[in-house]
Amino acid sequence: MSDLKKRALKIHEKLLEAFGNPTWRNPLPPIDELVSTILSQNTNDVNRDRAFNALRAKFPTWEAVRNAKTDDVINAIRPAGLANQKGPRIQNVLRTITEERGSLNLDFLADLPIEEARAWLTKFNGVGPKTAAIVLCFSLNRPAFPVDTHIYRVTGRIGLRPKKMTVEQAHPHLESIFPPETYYAAHLNLIRLGREVCQARKPQCQKCPINKLCDFEPKTK
Repeated sequence: MSDLKKRALKIHEKLLEAFGNPTWRNPLPPIDELVSTILSQNTNDVNRDRAFNALRAKFPTWEAVRNAKTDDVINAIRPAGLANQKGPRIQNVLRTITEERGSLNLDFLADLPIEEARAWLTKFNGVGPKTAAIVLCFSLNRPAFPVDTHIYRVTGRIGLRPKKMTVEQAHPHLESIFPPETYYAAHLNLIRLGREVCQARKPQCQKCPINKLCDFEPKTK
């Protein structure tokens, strides 16, 4: 095992000691998670959920969303922001899935090799590596490591990735250094670390549970 992999595992273990074994909300079906994650882009969890719940309240099925007037979908998801982009994007994804698969069901992705499943999802406009990884990890229990803004910032600070690495490059990189069985917990605990301790403007280094494993220079100041 490389030194970087040993360090990643040690960080994961320290975060488990500090935060416990995390559990996200109840898993959504893959289609639901896909739509929810598209809605989450450039907004917070509260507004994402408000938009998702409003969409489900107005349209009883994803087929109804797919076939609805675009303006009606846009109006329903306004709480998430960028509704004029996200509405058509969601409908286009639902239509393409129907055309290719015959129905709005993504369970087949559980049986594909992971890279094929990832490639199938990311071919859609608006579905990037993070969205695909969230669907694969949380809905289908596949080995994928989503990288959001918190994880990207934190892993750069603590030295788990090169500082100039892009977000897109960080996905396969972090998957290569964390053991697959840790992806779920490591993802959630790194997000918690970024939100509660290793914040963007004022990281609280003195209370950080992985302070001694961190490369961030101001930690001793």
